[in-house]
Amino acid sequence: MRLHRNLTYAVIDSLRDIFNEGVYADKAVETALRRDKRWGARDRKFVAETIYDIVRWQRLYAEIANVKVPYARPDLWRLFSVWCVLRGIQLPDWNQIEPTPTRRIKGKFDELSKIRKFRESIPDWIDELGVKELGEEIWTKEIAALNKQAEVILRTNTLNTTKENLQKQLASEGIETEPIKGYADALKLVERANVFKTEAFKKGLFEVQDASSQLVAAYLDVEPGMKVIDTCAGAGGKTLHLAALMENKGQIVAMDIYESKLKKLKVRARRDGVHNVDTRVIDSTKVIKKLHDKADRVLIDAPCSGLGVIRRNPDSKWKLQPEFLDNIRDVQQEVLQNYSKMVKPGGKLVYATCSVLPSENQQQVEFFLASDGGKDFKFVKDEKILSHQSGYDGFYMALLERK
Repeated sequence: MRLHRNLTYAVIDSLRDIFNEGVYADKAVETALRRDKRWGARDRKFVAETIYDIVRWQRLYAEIANVKVPYARPDLWRLFSVWCVLRGIQLPDWNQIEPTPTRRIKGKFDELSKIRKFRESIPDWIDELGVKELGEEIWTKEIAALNKQAEVILRTNTLNTTKENLQKQLASEGIETEPIKGYADALKLVERANVFKTEAFKKGLFEVQDASSQLVAAYLDVEPGMKVIDTCAGAGGKTLHLAALMENKGQIVAMDIYESKLKKLKVRARRDGVHNVDTRVIDSTKVIKKLHDKADRVLIDAPCSGLGVIRRNPDSKWKLQPEFLDNIRDVQQEVLQNYSKMVKPGGKLVYATCSVLPSENQQQVEFFLASDGGKDFKFVKDEKILSHQSGYDGFYMALLERK
């Protein structure tokens, strides 16, 4: 493989923005890919995958290169050189690339690969927390799975097409997919591709949604005609899935504290042909109180550490802090206590997170059920989805019923 200067510069600049300026990796990649309209698919793939790769393995590469954050420009080139050596890519004779001790790099890699926190490139505190909550054996398997590149999974929008027809449509556009056993509406891309440029996407035939995430809406056990509230709807991935399961009948109230996210949901809903969704910004407690005892179903896709989805957000390993985790557990319980009041007697509630930590998951449910606010609810079932077992994102969901 031959390296090209303009592509490599785009990678270096993006790494500087991510590590030194706190820019989110997906935004940095987006910016990088706009640098040169002449870049082809292979060029764009190199830029995006190299950035994500170096972000994913930052701690390991930094240890080998003997550099520390914030990175000076020569430090970023050293990280890049380590990446090249470990992938067998010949380093060009450029001024920015220092003489690189290939044997020492490989030797250091072998040595550090025996230590989990370096091998899996994670901060000490996350490694210690994982062992404490999941145990040594499960955490070792789980963090290894969470460091693999996430596959691209689509959810068929059954309001507009069938899985089989979607597969044919994508094949006609040069995108090969395969179904996933046990996931009713999911298709997996055989090779990564920009699906957002397809006619199938523009026609609202699918959404990009990880297989584990696709299980959440179905867990809520909705039926056409119900009143359903998605309390932390965000940009609406699960809201749109609920609409499809409800065949566009009934009412879905999609709520969030961020109006900007709900605006994105409206755009997606129009494209998908969804018309049973009302959006409401949670800007005061009145919004919640007006809906007390009104919903057949309530989904609480709670804010969380996101540890179950670091395959697709590798920079979150470096942005996440212990204080955030302590705070988010309080928020999760507060959300459960307040939003559960919208479930009417006989109605059901799903509490879900994209975390693998019991302290954010089953322990929160247990605490809620033992509290005054949870005394009217009974536990029905829960599901812990670990990435090393499923091959997809780590998730948790619990189904509760109001007596």
